[in-house]
Amino acid sequence: MKRIALPLALVLGLAAPAQADLVPLSDLSRYLQQIATAEGTFTQINSDGTITTGDIYIHRPGRMRFDYDGDELLVIAGGGQVAIFDGRSNSNAEQYPLRETPLNLILERNVDLARSGMVIGHEFDGTATRVLAQDPDRPEAGTIELVFTGDPVELRQWVITDSTGAQTTVVLGTLEEGVTIPSRLFNIPLEVRARRGD
Repeated sequence: MKRIALPLALVLGLAAPAQADLVPLSDLSRYLQQIATAEGTFTQINSDGTITTGDIYIHRPGRMRFDYDGDELLVIAGGGQVAIFDGRSNSNAEQYPLRETPLNLILERNVDLARSGMVIGHEFDGTATRVLAQDPDRPEAGTIELVFTGDPVELRQWVITDSTGAQTTVVLGTLEEGVTIPSRLFNIPLEVRARRGD
């Protein structure tokens, strides 16, 4: 099976002119907190340099889905788990507790990036505000770097670095918020049964 890091990352850069352009953590937390549902497209840059694309669905709290184009790959976060389905493999989906992945930091019910020990980097690079975060209770789960544009604040990409140091970057297209998304899209047991032909 092709090894992938758990999705989530984003890309931008330049030299910082003034700290005034740095978006405060409280504003970023409020922005993430207000996202209930959203859907859009993404481009993923894998640790081996390959590029994949697909559709992303978000239903906070706790749910996200990555449907990859022209691939048998599917990643679902739901029911407190993250499952990676690879249709080219006969093995069952790989599953991980959501709370042990960097995705949990943006999918949890109450997003608070200012929580003690969570943010280990917060800077403006001349184009975007970058926040490097990890779960202070589970630093071994890896880090997630979130990249936001300002005025209005929008999440544009994120980079996940796993426990081995492998990085996966996810660049988001335009997200359409407030959409209706069927709950079955985030149902891992239902997807398992469907793939077994049950």
